[in-house]
Amino acid sequence: MDVHLVLLPILLPLAGSAVALLLRKRPRLQAGWALAVMLASLAASSWLLARVWSSGGAVVFQSGGWPAPVGISLVGDLLSATMAVMSQAVLTMGIVYALGSRDRVVGYPAFYPIFLTMGAGLTGAMLTGDLFNLFVFTELLVFSGTILTAISDDRLGTEAAFKYFYMSLLASATLLLAIGSLYVSYGTLNMADLARRIAAAPDAPLLPVAIALLIATFMVKSAVFPFHFWQPDFHTASPTAVSAMLSSVVVKLGVYGFLRMTTLLFVKQAGPVQGLLVVLGLAGIVYGGLGALGTHNAKRMLAYSTLAQVGFILVAVGWGSRPALAAALVFAVNHSLIKAALLMLAGAVASRAPVKTAAFDVVTGLGRYMPLTGLLFFVGGLALMGIPPTNGFVSKMIFFRSGIEAGQFATLAVAGLVSVLTLVYVVRAFQRIWWQRPAEGAKAKAKGDQLLAPALLIAAVLLLGLWPEPLVRLSEATAIWLGDPQSYIRAVLGG
Repeated sequence: MDVHLVLLPILLPLAGSAVALLLRKRPRLQAGWALAVMLASLAASSWLLARVWSSGGAVVFQSGGWPAPVGISLVGDLLSATMAVMSQAVLTMGIVYALGSRDRVVGYPAFYPIFLTMGAGLTGAMLTGDLFNLFVFTELLVFSGTILTAISDDRLGTEAAFKYFYMSLLASATLLLAIGSLYVSYGTLNMADLARRIAAAPDAPLLPVAIALLIATFMVKSAVFPFHFWQPDFHTASPTAVSAMLSSVVVKLGVYGFLRMTTLLFVKQAGPVQGLLVVLGLAGIVYGGLGALGTHNAKRMLAYSTLAQVGFILVAVGWGSRPALAAALVFAVNHSLIKAALLMLAGAVASRAPVKTAAFDVVTGLGRYMPLTGLLFFVGGLALMGIPPTNGFVSKMIFFRSGIEAGQFATLAVAGLVSVLTLVYVVRAFQRIWWQRPAEGAKAKAKGDQLLAPALLIAAVLLLGLWPEPLVRLSEATAIWLGDPQSYIRAVLGG
């Protein structure tokens, strides 16, 4: 039964999506079904994580009974299981938010089936042990995200969807070329087998090409500078329930890819890749902070903020030490909760604006009619700035501690100085929406999106700030696991 634990988090939302289509004429039943499916999937991924954490190994499912590397392997190790739980927890909150949203799009018969498909694609990409399957699952994710944005209530949704689709098409092309280069060179796409063969023969002519192509792929997936330009439009125009997923957990697929590259596939070649990640991460921290400071839309501001926050994670991955990898994982999980909550709160404010938008010119002063939303946004803003007692403080503390241990003082100085920008743009947003007077005659609508989902996420933000030990221990155990790639290889290939 244990081996099927790694299959259930993918199979449940995928099969649930098909059933949801059959319920298209019963919208309330369809919505309830989608939530039940995501809760069941989250329970399965949590069970998987508990299993691999307690055993210190990995749960491997060999599809069709074919042994690796002949068949397709699904692998639940500490990294993939942690990322799956993080993703599905936020996806569950996305459905909860959609249930209380006043967007027309959530009432479309295709919304919940496609949302579940997006969940299956994201989870599958993190649990697969095969590079071509990674391509298949990421395409499922791309098509789902594109459609959900294209059908948005926002009139700019179609334009944003096209930008995302064509950028993702470019990433798909680079991923396929990387897969082809690796298969020609080593005759396998199973990641464990590939890692073993690359370590034995690191001088294949196409190996540097494959590494460069994979870097480009994951840069696009995580919207790393300078491949970030599609992200603000995409996240601003998407339905709130969708943009909260895209800016919090979907971008972590690129982070996951970089972790696999540097700790499993290309261990001997990791040095130049890690150096590049530090440079790109710092550029993202600076550019994302400045972009968030210069924009005039709350959702767009938070999208630029994601560019900066992912920059911190990439810097930690680039440092590559065990404490730094643990810091990257803590930061990734905490950021997912914080950013999803803040985007939902921005969407809730926009839903009560006279014209539905998160533009500061429209929502200025409307927060006076939404005190609870303001309180939740205030706590989420503290977390984004890294102020106790929130989990954002834990993220920044562990990040800076790992940098000090690694002797990366110049990098820390730049990151620390630019972090001040987070304080500036978060405080500015709070002042504009909750402190300033609204324009003459402007008044919030009586009803808007419900606050249950962001309230639950903010509660998690405070809980992990006051009691961070379980997440920190899990991240440290994962970092130790990542430091021993042979354990992953043995778990998948045997021996």
